[in-house]
Amino acid sequence: TDDESSNEKPVVAIVGAGPAGLFCALTLARDGHCRPILFERGQPVESRGRDIGALMHRRSIDSESNFAFGEGGAGTWSDGKLTTRIGRNQGPVRSVLETLVEYGAPEKILIDGAPHLGTDNLVRLLRNMRRDLRKLGGEIRFGARMTRLFVEDGIVSGLEVEYSKAVERSIGGAEVGQVYEGTERIDADAVVLAAGHSARDVYEKLHELGISLEAKGFATGFRVEHPQRIINRIQYGEEWGPSVVTGRSATDEVNKKFFDTLHEQDSSDNDTDSHHDGRLPVASYRLATDKAFDGESVRGAYSFCMCPGGQIVPASTDPEEVCVNGMSFSKRDSVWANSALVVTVSPDDPVLTEYREKHGVLAGIEFQRDMERAASAMGGGNLTVPVQRLTDFVEGVPSTSAPSSSYRLCVKASSF
Repeated sequence: TDDESSNEKPVVAIVGAGPAGLFCALTLARDGHCRPILFERGQPVESRGRDIGALMHRRSIDSESNFAFGEGGAGTWSDGKLTTRIGRNQGPVRSVLETLVEYGAPEKILIDGAPHLGTDNLVRLLRNMRRDLRKLGGEIRFGARMTRLFVEDGIVSGLEVEYSKAVERSIGGAEVGQVYEGTERIDADAVVLAAGHSARDVYEKLHELGISLEAKGFATGFRVEHPQRIINRIQYGEEWGPSVVTGRSATDEVNKKFFDTLHEQDSSDNDTDSHHDGRLPVASYRLATDKAFDGESVRGAYSFCMCPGGQIVPASTDPEEVCVNGMSFSKRDSVWANSALVVTVSPDDPVLTEYREKHGVLAGIEFQRDMERAASAMGGGNLTVPVQRLTDFVEGVPSTSAPSSSYRLCVKASSF
């Protein structure tokens, strides 16, 4: 039978159901020469959405199912940007875009200069991917956290997985519980680690096993948030800024009133009709320099994951830490815009000297952990986020009041 022939195929265990893990499993399943088993510590998207709802409404954080962990990885509840610096029309990249369209992404991502999916589209797309992976003979198990890697004679032979309750929902909405429980050893012919950067425990276990790890450079910084109407004005000017239309009446009215007020204040507009019938998308931006001076050395500094019409969300996996991310739905119809503003940190960076002495190759992970704990302390805990007005930050003075924000779990005026 097909099941018997499938069970005789080599087994490839894949850890992590983010983009890398999902596409790895799909590629292997379509090839048909092996049986991929995908292990995801978090929940399927339909249950993950409930856990995120509990976080947003009750500040109840599930360490295994949140904005970072779960089906689709951190990007599911981020923004769904499909950006790459290796050429959008190269074969492998084009194949990824076409696969996404196959599973429900809008076809316009094949031609857009800056393709974007949005969280709402990703949820549906991921469920379609999951169903097809299983039809092709692959497996996907949720609530499945890798706790050990088995290495025999220098070769990885399998892994140990610890299961927790995971609930999927059928197309009709009925709950479908997983049959896996307890701890299980999985023997595998190959193991692919596709863990995200938040899975610190994975890297710590690899280090304990003596598996060779190499430190890589990374970027760190803050989120900067602006009213979207300000970005519309900067990018499109006062003449075309009013032409931004999202389709959400409340947001479009805010933009319209903003530009109406500007035109009333500008006497030069009295005799000029600046109305245009065209419609423009919400404006975005990108900033970058390799000449940012931090007082001691020159660094790269750049914007990252710019979310027009978006919001800022809690991306913490530990209630004692604060980390935020930006996201947008497909319509990008929020009154806010946000972006990460980050600086580069190289593996041999002086800022990591103390961490390298204590933690070796894991220095960056400990630096990240300390940063997020310090942010939590500045906010006073309970996922309250410390904020500083951009003008105060530039002038080097503390903020005495906190501006309004899209972040829903409270903000507190601070000084960075």
